[in-house]
This record gives sequence, C-alpha cells and structure tokens, in this order.
Amino acid sequence: MKKTFQTPELLAPAGNFEKLEIALHYGADAVYLAGKNFSLRNFSGNFTNAELSEAVHFARKTGKKIYLACNIYSRSHEQKEIETFLEQVGKIDPDAVIISDPGIIRMAKQIIPDMDIHLSTQANTTNVSSANFWYDLGIKRVNLARELSIDEIRMFKNRTQAETEVFIHGAMCVSYSGRCLLSSFLSNRDSNRGLCSHPCRWKYSVVEELRPNEYHSLMEDNRGSYIFNSKDLCMIEHIPQLMSAGITSFKIEGRMKGINYLASVVKTYREAIDTYVTAPDTYKTNPDWLEELYHVFHRDYSTGFFFSNPEEEQPNYQNRHRGKIHSFIGKITDIGPADNEYTIEIRNKLCHTDLIEVISPGRPPKTSKILNFCDKNRVSLQSGHPNTTARIKLEIDCQPNDIVRKK
Repeated sequence: MKKTFQTPELLAPAGNFEKLEIALHYGADAVYLAGKNFSLRNFSGNFTNAELSEAVHFARKTGKKIYLACNIYSRSHEQKEIETFLEQVGKIDPDAVIISDPGIIRMAKQIIPDMDIHLSTQANTTNVSSANFWYDLGIKRVNLARELSIDEIRMFKNRTQAETEVFIHGAMCVSYSGRCLLSSFLSNRDSNRGLCSHPCRWKYSVVEELRPNEYHSLMEDNRGSYIFNSKDLCMIEHIPQLMSAGITSFKIEGRMKGINYLASVVKTYREAIDTYVTAPDTYKTNPDWLEELYHVFHRDYSTGFFFSNPEEEQPNYQNRHRGKIHSFIGKITDIGPADNEYTIEIRNKLCHTDLIEVISPGRPPKTSKILNFCDKNRVSLQSGHPNTTARIKLEIDCQPNDIVRKK
C-alpha cells in the first residue's frame, strides 16, 4: 500500500542577510528572521526595515517564504513602539509574523488583519485544545512546545486545522519551552525579551554555608559540572517518524550560528526529506548525513523529548564537541572567467598547499587541490588571510554561496 503524507516545509534560521542567502541556497523552503527589536535573539545581528524588505523580495524571487519574529513578551510602555513596528511589518509584507504575546497578537489582528500569524514556541502549546483555541483566534500555525513526544505531536494531525511546526535540530533550552529566568537573575538580561546570556552553559560550584571560601565543583561520575546544560537536538535518524506525524514545518534552531553550521544542517535535512519523499518504502538514513552533522560543532546529540526516553532528556555534562570539527575557510562568491576559477571570500587562513572541500546543494562534498591562488590583480599568493578575497582555480565545479572547508 502506497504511503501518503504531506511533504513538510524545511524552515531555517537567518540571523542576517548572508545567512538568509545560505539557508535558501542549501534548500530551505522558508526562513525565520527578525528586525532589530522585539525578537528572542537580539544578538544575532538581525535586519533593518530596509533589509527586511530586501529579504522578502529576495525570497519571493525564488519562491521561498519569510517569517518575521516579533515574539518577545512585551511591557506596557512598549505598546506604541510595537504598534509602529507592526505597521511597518504590514508594508514589508512577509509571509507570516511569529508572535507569542496575546496582546501583540490582538494588536496584529487589528493593524495587519490579512497577515498570517504563527504562534511562537514561547506560548507553550502542549495540547490540541490549546492549538484549537489559538486557531479560533485566527492563528494559522502553532510552533509546538519542545516537551512533546512524537505520539503527542501525532495527535494534532487530525484534531486541529492549525498548521504545526516542530523543532528537529539544534540547541535546546534548559527551561520549559524557553521560558527561562536564569539570565534575568544572574546577568540582568531577560531571555524572554531576546537578551539571554546563556547562564545554563556556565560552570558552577557549590559552597557550604560555614566554609564560604571553599568551592566544590558539581560532578557526576567525573563527567563535569554542567548541571543545567541541555544536549543538542538531532532528529536526522528519525525522518520517517517525523513525516508520519503530519507536521507542517520542520524547524532548525540557530539564528546565532554561523554559515558553516547553517549550510551543513540545512543541506543534510534537505537531502533526507527529499530522499524519503522520493522513495519512502526503501528509505534508510544515509551514514554521510550523520557524519556531516557530527562534524558541525555541537553538544552531545539527543532526540530530546520525542521518544520519552529519560536518558535523552538528561543534561549534557560534557558541554563540548567530540571529534573533528569542519575547518571552515570561507565561501564562493563569484565564478569565472576561466573554467573552474572562483572568487573566494576568506574567513580563516587558507594556504595554496591546502586540500579543500566544497559543499554544494544536493550532492556529496567534493575535494580539490588549489591549482592556482592569486589576488584580484592576479598576483600569486602563498596564503590568504581572514576578511580578504582571492581567486582560486580548482579541480571541481562550484556555485556562488558554496561553503569551502579545509579537508
């Protein structure tokens, strides 16, 4: 019997315009981003209003979508400023605006009534009744709480008309659906207003009341002292279960991550989704996908709450990457004029003797020697340094926005 399912949207983060280009280049169907204020990642660079308009125009040219986050929990004195921002959102015209605060939702329904609204994971939607409540208020899509199991997520498929969005990869918050106060208390930066200082990643010690100068590291089986630190989520080995759950959108975390991370993760999940859609009955996880994600900097991977496995939900006491990490060099920005000649924007030192690896959408990484290495005036170079550009001739074909790594 033929399997029936809807092909999910692959939704990627974009902390700035370069990340937007990379996410779409490697196969994202949509990106989520933010303006300079009112989102939960105020340190990710983000977009001016002019850049937001450019981003929407850029995405629409390629048939992709833009979702604009306005998902802080606001204060009373900010209401006029948010009202002004929503008026600007209406002019920018993204495909949807992401909101968590009921007051901002109410305001958006009045100011931009024709704009789709997606409910942020910060709203902690854990059941079908809540999803239907929000749908009845005009919410098109609900980003479900990360604490749900795959069986609970599957319940939404036939019991709500609201679209569902679920995180499938990236960092997870130590607190319930990201509603954390550690940063507010320890560094006076409110995580629910986009200013999180990530104190859950810090090292901690304990002090006994009568011995105020004696600090004792918090250890568990000699693994470390990261008592709050959650593992990273990785669901690449469970695409069939995610597909069968009827999820509308597979979401990748990481607006503050770099383009090397973004390229690897988006490319990998794009290939996995497309492979399943093409041949679900013979689908198997490609070991190359696991290898690719393993070499992106990460904490210990887990399946989070998806399978109700207590071991997967435990803190990450290591808080460090294991194994080799991809050595990011830069990205291709232009092609030609000669065959296999490219302009490269260098981010980390590159030597003419280096063996490099280029990742392009829809194919395995390709390795090449550098056949010629020169500056824009065609003066030969022995090496290139960060924040410079150079021209290189390779043994392989590349595209603009392809990521270059040291092999």
